Amino acid sequence: MTNSIFFDTDCISAFLWVNNECILEKLYYGKIVIPKEVYNELSNPCVTHLKEKIDSLIKKNAVEILSIEIDTEEFELFCKMTKRPERGYKIIGKGEAASIVLAKKHEGILGSNNLKDISNYVNLFSLKHLTTGDILLEAYDKNIITEKEGNEIWRKMINKKRKLGASSFTEYIKNNALKY
Repeated sequence: MTNSIFFDTDCISAFLWVNNECILEKLYYGKIVIPKEVYNELSNPCVTHLKEKIDSLIKKNAVEILSIEIDTEEFELFCKMTKRPERGYKIIGKGEAASIVLAKKHEGILGSNNLKDISNYVNLFSLKHLTTGDILLEAYDKNIITEKEGNEIWRKMINKKRKLGASSFTEYIKNNALKY
């Protein structure tokens, strides 16, 4: 599962909310991992359309659901991160914690927008990390989307209250031009 991307709820839902999960499918087909805790969050009766989209991706074998095994180092770490972190670390949500511990275990990449709450864990475990902006930039670099399409997707994501770190995709490109 090395190079698989372990998505937290916020990052995967940014694409689901604006009907652009096809970008993830084109970039990472078969390497998209949704922790069971994230799947449970997306199964909220208030957002059944998000679960339906994930279920569709599962049926196409584009996405895999993965659980944390009880009585493992990952389970202990998950509990620590969600209930009683060590000094200097914040309590984080179950979806974020599950994504982090599974990315760590499987030497994968973390897909998360929540830089403020998770950065200490990302650094502690030396995780590779992608945000929604990074993913859109990769799609742009690989000619999956144009800058104009990226700006439209960005605007829709912001309208759905996604925090992306820039006011537009064009601004994000300028701020991250050397990243790829």
